[in-house]
Amino acid sequence: MAGHSGKTDGRQSRWDEHNEARRTAVLDAAIAAIEAAPEGAEVPVADIAARAGLSRTVLYRHFDDRADLDKAIRGRIFEHLQGVLLPRVTLDGTPVEIIQRIVGAYVDWATAHPRLHHVVHQQPLGLPGSPTDQAIGQLARQIRDLIVLGTTVLAFEADDDVQAALDPLVFGFIGMVMAAVHRWLGRADPAPAAEAFTGLLSEAIWMQIHGMAAARGLELDADVPIEQLLAGALESPESEPALESTETP
Repeated sequence: MAGHSGKTDGRQSRWDEHNEARRTAVLDAAIAAIEAAPEGAEVPVADIAARAGLSRTVLYRHFDDRADLDKAIRGRIFEHLQGVLLPRVTLDGTPVEIIQRIVGAYVDWATAHPRLHHVVHQQPLGLPGSPTDQAIGQLARQIRDLIVLGTTVLAFEADDDVQAALDPLVFGFIGMVMAAVHRWLGRADPAPAAEAFTGLLSEAIWMQIHGMAAARGLELDADVPIEQLLAGALESPESEPALESTETP
């Protein structure tokens, strides 16, 4: 019985892997079809199936309906986008350089894949359980963790309201970047140039963070590398950090 069960489990595992591979192939074919289609045009399921080398009937064995397929396509697009953005969320550089690195990566991706970027914006932000919400939420949590680490190094204790609001605030910053890029990219002739736009957008985010910190007695220096702060905190835990709190006791 055990042996028979093992064979059954093995066949099922191989079948599951086959189905997952075919599903992924369909989604990648859909992304290729979207990028090849005229801007704003809906891609027929028949075109996606043809690119994947399947019939419509076989394609729909892997998805409940067109809405389920579209949801899966958005999820696949966000997988690609996460692969671009998440590696940029590191402690390398100054606060402004970190922001510019993340924003620049998104601007570059959107510029290179305008039709995929359009698909991303077809779904409202913050819709619970959606691919958009899950992907942005993961990025927001990673950025939030960087901020929490920074405040810890600076020996700054945020009040309960700030701590509770940090995740949705970071989520909002990301949403602002996405909306601004969408508006910028939607122009007939996007201006200013991508590099200048990235700089201005990064500056806008930095000024919000800097202003909120200053209002709570934490004076941030845009020119001090985060690695320098961390190294100083590890080497001399009793010394004053390069960025010090100015909050009145």
